[in-house]
Amino acid sequence: MTLPFDSLQTLRQQLTRRAFFSRTSAGMGAAALASLDQSVGASAVRGLPGLPHHPPKANRAIYLFMSGAPSQMDMWDHKPAMEDWFDKDLPESIRMGQRLTTMTSGQSRFPIAPSIYSFSPHGEAGTMASELVPFMAKKVDEIALVKSMYTEAINHDPAITYICTGNQLPGKASLGAWLNYGLGSENENLPAFIVMTASWTGRKEAQALYNRLWGSGFLPSKYQGVALRSAGDPVLYLSNPDGIDRSVRRRMLDSLAELNLATAERLGDPETNARIAQYEMAFRMQTSVPELTNISDEPKHILEMYGPDVTVPGTFANCCLMARRMAERGVRFTQIFHRGWDQHGTLPKDLPNQCRDVDQPSSALLSDLRQRGMLDDTLVVWGGEFGRTVYCQGKLTKTDYGRDHHPKCFTVWLAGGGVKGGVVHGETDEFSYNIVKDPVHIRDLNATILHLMGIDHQRFTYPFQGLDQKLTGVEESRIVRQILT
Repeated sequence: MTLPFDSLQTLRQQLTRRAFFSRTSAGMGAAALASLDQSVGASAVRGLPGLPHHPPKANRAIYLFMSGAPSQMDMWDHKPAMEDWFDKDLPESIRMGQRLTTMTSGQSRFPIAPSIYSFSPHGEAGTMASELVPFMAKKVDEIALVKSMYTEAINHDPAITYICTGNQLPGKASLGAWLNYGLGSENENLPAFIVMTASWTGRKEAQALYNRLWGSGFLPSKYQGVALRSAGDPVLYLSNPDGIDRSVRRRMLDSLAELNLATAERLGDPETNARIAQYEMAFRMQTSVPELTNISDEPKHILEMYGPDVTVPGTFANCCLMARRMAERGVRFTQIFHRGWDQHGTLPKDLPNQCRDVDQPSSALLSDLRQRGMLDDTLVVWGGEFGRTVYCQGKLTKTDYGRDHHPKCFTVWLAGGGVKGGVVHGETDEFSYNIVKDPVHIRDLNATILHLMGIDHQRFTYPFQGLDQKLTGVEESRIVRQILT
């Protein structure tokens, strides 16, 4: 007997490996249905059994990601000795044959470009900060400044993928997805992981950001980040189509859920359950997201604290205010990407604009969280994917220069839940080129973030392709305890 094509397709789908195991005594299909209660409804707050591994210092995190790599020696890593090195070549004893990008590998010279920005001491410890960050300079007693970050990646896309997912190659789960998977949500009406991409006023060209940076990789798709947009619907397809009211949509979802449940029971595909959960979350978000994004209830003094751009949707200031509102509502992990930090040329023109975008709002976010009693259990992280070279790329003058990518050292800061304020960790050489004390790999940063959220990075795994996958990979990683309370 010859079966029609559509019947063959159905048979083939029903004989998949996943479907086969769903019919064995292991009962994967039944297990999938049983787990549905953890995806939909009030029990959406649940994470994995046994987590957190230890009492967390932070219940939520906000990651301010400066995409493009901020120049550490123009903002936080003061190198006054470079004044005497203007236009002199970086010594080979410092560069030591280290890898270069194709953008400067062809240069015959590597002329030193001292920062043109003045630095001054701040806080009880006299921490040096640039004139470009006057608001955050006043916060040095509240932050841990890590000057000795490093990575192996030298180009933007693999470097951002690396720090966000633990691997330079696409396909791994992002930090936010791991936290969502392990710890669950504190609010059933908003996603546990929300992403925003802020506008910027620096150089117009900027590196593309791909959704794998907030994707779930091998984890079920329900754990991926939800992108909040600044124009139109805050979330795609959140509004009902013309002619469809909320009650009609509710009936449609109920009918669709019945079909999906039947499919899940027949095939045991966990992605079917994820789809049901996502539809239900979208329905609840029709009410919760408009309330979240309506800032008309914010007092005038709060808006002024974030700066003049706070009422403009999509600005970094507006995103920081949104992040605080999300934290109040139990969003587990919020990540704000701010692009335009890739200053290969005309750095003195573009970097001040970038810093103006983020300096006051970042400071205001810390103040806002603190005055609401939330900073003690909210972790805030600021940083990019790598640093920038002390030598100039292209034309160098006393007032104009550019800098190339530099993975050997860069600066990040952390504040809030479990982080010791007023700490400067790590040192670089006089050229801000090599680390001379307390190196911190990006894996160590991720291990530390997980630790503060109550998770042992060594025990936090997910089986995939025959391996117990970890955010921190198989290489050695450590918690940076020197910056913790």
